[in-house]
Amino acid sequence: MSDTIRVLLIDDHELIRSGLGAVLDMEDDLDVVGTAGSVEEGIARYRELKPDVVVTDLQMQDGTGLDVVRTIRKESDTVGLIVLTMHSGDEQIFAAMQAGASGFVGKDAPSTEVIKTARHSAVSPKAFVCAGLVGAMMRRQSAESTALTEREHDVLLLLAEGLNAAAIGQKLYLSESTTKSHIARIYQKLGAANRAQALVTAMRIGLLSTVQPSAR
Repeated sequence: MSDTIRVLLIDDHELIRSGLGAVLDMEDDLDVVGTAGSVEEGIARYRELKPDVVVTDLQMQDGTGLDVVRTIRKESDTVGLIVLTMHSGDEQIFAAMQAGASGFVGKDAPSTEVIKTARHSAVSPKAFVCAGLVGAMMRRQSAESTALTEREHDVLLLLAEGLNAAAIGQKLYLSESTTKSHIARIYQKLGAANRAQALVTAMRIGLLSTVQPSAR
């Protein structure tokens, strides 16, 4: 019995609680010791039961699973905290990680993913695991690397109008050399070798909505 992982489930849908509870209880090393249907009840049940792992829904009527994670993490560094949600976008993943969660699992994931994450979080509660984490980090890094300054965006808009460096400099009251430096940085951030490539990339990632026909 000492090797059994005691689990608390927090979700405001009874069907999820009973269904996931039945799946976890089928595992020899997992034991669902309690359930709760709200943030407030979940935190109270945690303090009462002191489980090894807490699996919490993200969106609930009286708050979010992040409230559960933050509150419990302040009280314990050793409990595993897993966020289980239908809303498994990049922002939700990073928010869960920053709140102190041990893992993040989408409700569309197979039950084996929840089981695996529960076992991992019981052993390494401070090591965040999420199947989509690598992709989310790559997308964030890509977004940060292509972020233009306000001045660079101004230059990009004028590039899209077909203006050359000298004309852009006159419009923005910049020297031609300074303008060319801005253009070079824009190309570098967008991974472009020339104006056409930069404009195509800028449109693809939403930095531009249209390009004037005269642009070349």
